[in-house]
Formats: sequence, structure tokens, C-alpha cells
Amino acid sequence: MSIRLRLTLWYSVVLAATLIAFGVAVYFFVNYNAYSDMKDRINAQTSKLAGNISFDGADLDLNGRVLTDNQLYIQLINYKNSNHLQQTTNLSYINMKLPFPKSEEMTGKGGYYDNINVSGNPFLVYQQPLYSNVDNSLIGLLQVAAYSGREESLLNNLRTILVFSSVAALLIAFTVGLFLARQALRPIENVIQASNKIQHSSDLSVRIPREGPNDEMGRLTDTLNNMLGRLETTYNVLDDAYKAQRRFVSDASHELRTPLTTIRGNIELLERMWLPALAAAEGRAPADEDEFNRLQSDTQRLTISREAMQDIAGEAKRMSSLVNDLLALARADAGYEMEKTIQPLLPLVEDVARRAQLLPRSAEWRIGNLMPLEGIEVAGHADFLRQLFFIFVENAFKYTSEGYVEISAVRASNQAGVIIRDTGIGMDNKEIPHIFERFYRADESRGQTSGTGLGLSIAKWIIDEHGGSVEVSTRVGEGTTFIVWLPIAFLDRPIQV
Repeated sequence: MSIRLRLTLWYSVVLAATLIAFGVAVYFFVNYNAYSDMKDRINAQTSKLAGNISFDGADLDLNGRVLTDNQLYIQLINYKNSNHLQQTTNLSYINMKLPFPKSEEMTGKGGYYDNINVSGNPFLVYQQPLYSNVDNSLIGLLQVAAYSGREESLLNNLRTILVFSSVAALLIAFTVGLFLARQALRPIENVIQASNKIQHSSDLSVRIPREGPNDEMGRLTDTLNNMLGRLETTYNVLDDAYKAQRRFVSDASHELRTPLTTIRGNIELLERMWLPALAAAEGRAPADEDEFNRLQSDTQRLTISREAMQDIAGEAKRMSSLVNDLLALARADAGYEMEKTIQPLLPLVEDVARRAQLLPRSAEWRIGNLMPLEGIEVAGHADFLRQLFFIFVENAFKYTSEGYVEISAVRASNQAGVIIRDTGIGMDNKEIPHIFERFYRADESRGQTSGTGLGLSIAKWIIDEHGGSVEVSTRVGEGTTFIVWLPIAFLDRPIQV
């Protein structure tokens, strides 16, 4: 429920309570005034009659009294004489009897007013019990009544007016209150719209329209606009720095590829040139001791030079791998979109499993059950998918000095899963959320293993580009299992026989 509706409902409830209290007060005030004059006339007539009624044994008589008010109707009931009735002429003329209570119901009661209805006509009746002067027993009842039709009609009309006017006032107040609440809360609606626009478009230049006086809402709008201005400035600075960093990484990587390739080529050339010289030096027989010492020195120098060249070649290869990884991440940061086609997954994974046997490793390489991938196709880029699986396999070989690394497959619903399991050093579960971060190392022991620290970051990017996901389960000293899930393409395509 919105704040606008809650405010309107609260105002409506308060107004309804006020209208009810006002209506009840008006109704009872009018009721009191409408019946006040009538009760005064009834009381005067009752007082006059009660003192002049004659008692003849158990007989009561109005003594033919003439009414002082012909709008009053009088009836005398004699309980001692079988409820004998005596009426004034105006009451007997219309042939109407006022209902009266039984004597048992009147015991111990004094006079009281009662509203009765006779043949559809409303009357206000004063019931005055009459007691014997001898034994104080109830002998009769004096009823003085007045027609209250006009008063009842007035009160009925008043009730109707109060009810309908209150309902109308509530509806009008609710509608007007809803409109006023909407106008009062319009700045908040502007804040919501601006926030949604920023959320969906990431456009921090959006500002909240400033409307109305300089009240709390106006000051809130100014504060939020100032905050958005600072956020925009900070974001632009960071974005420019990030773009500059990406350009630097991309440019540096491109610039480094050529010299690294040249270094590796020259080192390989030098190594091939030094090998014959080293073989000749080792196979030459010295003629004397001086020549022996000279040959030994040359052989040692050639061996050290070869080892140095091998070290340079290894480092150049590692740097080339790092540059290639940086280029891949720079491409990802630049929003590169892969060109995807429908690829059969089983041949691709089998090719990775076959070529993985040639990778440097000390652990056993096992190829598990890949048949769950039979007939499954995915929308993807074949080269990137191969790179994805090679990253996980190479990562497993690096951290598994003994035991085995296994690749297998599984299918669940509309997804195909490729499992890479190893029995290596494993890691703590708290490290899992960070292993896909760039240059992250889970612990010191993993840091001792060669690598760029970018492989899993690239793998995560490839998985995200293919709309997949990755599951990780691990335990220190027992190994790690990665499951790469990829969505199956054309799952609902009919099978052709």
C-alpha cells in the first residue's frame, strides 16, 4: 500500500470518526428538543389528573375531566376491575386502545416514558402507576399519550440526511485527499522516476525536477540532486581512469607481442646454433692439458649460455601467455561480443580431452564418461569453448602433483555440464568467491605454482558470454571439482528419425 493511499485512509478514518461524533451529537440534541415540549405538556396533564382521580373502592374514574390539551390522549386502566378501561373522548372517538403492561410488570415501578406504535401510528406515552391509599397496592395505571409522528418523521429525515451527507462528505474528502496527497508527494514520485531512469540507463546526468516551495520535499530534492552531481563527477573520473587503464593494457599488450615473439624466435635460433658447438666441444679429444682446460672452460661456458637461453625462452613464453591473457581481458572489458554458432558439444570436449594428454603434467589424466553430451548442441564459439575447458584442465594439472585429473560430463534438464575433477591440494571454501578475480591466489602454496593468475577470470568471462554458470566444490588436501554448465540449444527441436 502506497504512502499516498495510507495518508488518505488515515485522514478519512479521522474524518469519519469526527462526522459520526458530530452526527450523534446533532441527533440527540434535536431529539431532546423535539420531545422536550411534548414531555412538558404530558407532565403537566399527568400532574393535574393524578391528583384528581377519585377512588371508589377499587373503582377509578376520570370524573369526566375535560382535557386541558386536546392533543393528548388519556387512558385509565383499573387492575382491580378486570383491567377496566376508561378513555378520553378524543381517544374513544378514533376507536383506539393504548397498549398497557400487566399489573405484574408494574410492581415497584414509578412513572416512566415509553414509545409505542398503535396501528402504525407512533405515540409517546407516560405510564403512571396508581397505588391504593389504604394498603399501598397497585390498583391502576394512568396513561397520557401524545402523537409523535411529526417528531419521528423529523428524526428519521435527520438520520437519513446525516448518514448520506456523511457518506458523501467522506467520498469527497477521500477523493480530494487522494489528489492532495498525490500533489504533496509528487517530489517523491519524481525521485522514484529519476532513480529508475538512472538504474535502467546508468545515466547519472539525470536530475530530479524541482517543484513547489522550499519545504522539506524541496530540500530533499536539492540534497539528492547535489548527491547525484557528486556521483556523476566521481563516476566520470573513475570511468576515464578505467578507460585509460584499458587502453594502456590493450596497447601495451599489442606492443609487447611483437618484441616477445622476436625474443622467442631469436632465442630458439641461438639455441639451435649453440647445440652443434656444444656437441663438438664435448666430443673433441684434448691433445694436452692446456687444451683440456680450454675445452672444459668452453664446454662450461656453452652449457651456462644454453641454460640462460632456456630460462629466457621460458620467461618469454610465460610473458607471451600473460600478454595473450591481458588481451583477452581487454577485449572482454571493451564489450567484445562473440560470434556464436551451433556447436556439437561432444566432439569439442573429446578434442580437448585428446589434446590435454600432451600438456605438461605429473598427475594421471583420466577421461570419464562423456556420453551424456551425445547429440547435445550449444550456441557458442568453438575456439573460446576449447580455451575455457583447457583453462580448467591446465589449472587442475598445476595444482595436482600426484593422483589424477579427470574430465567427464553430465546433463540436467536443459543444461549440459562438463566436470573437471582433480585430487590436488584443494582450497578453503571461503576462497571460492574470489578465485575468479584477476591475479588472485588462494594461498601461498598456490602462489608458488607458475601462471598468470588470469586464467579463471578469462574462463568466467567465456562462461558468462555463453549464458552458462560454474559450480565449485573443494576441500583442502582432497582436491577440487569444477562443473561448467552450458545451456543446450534447440532443446525443443523434434528428433528426426
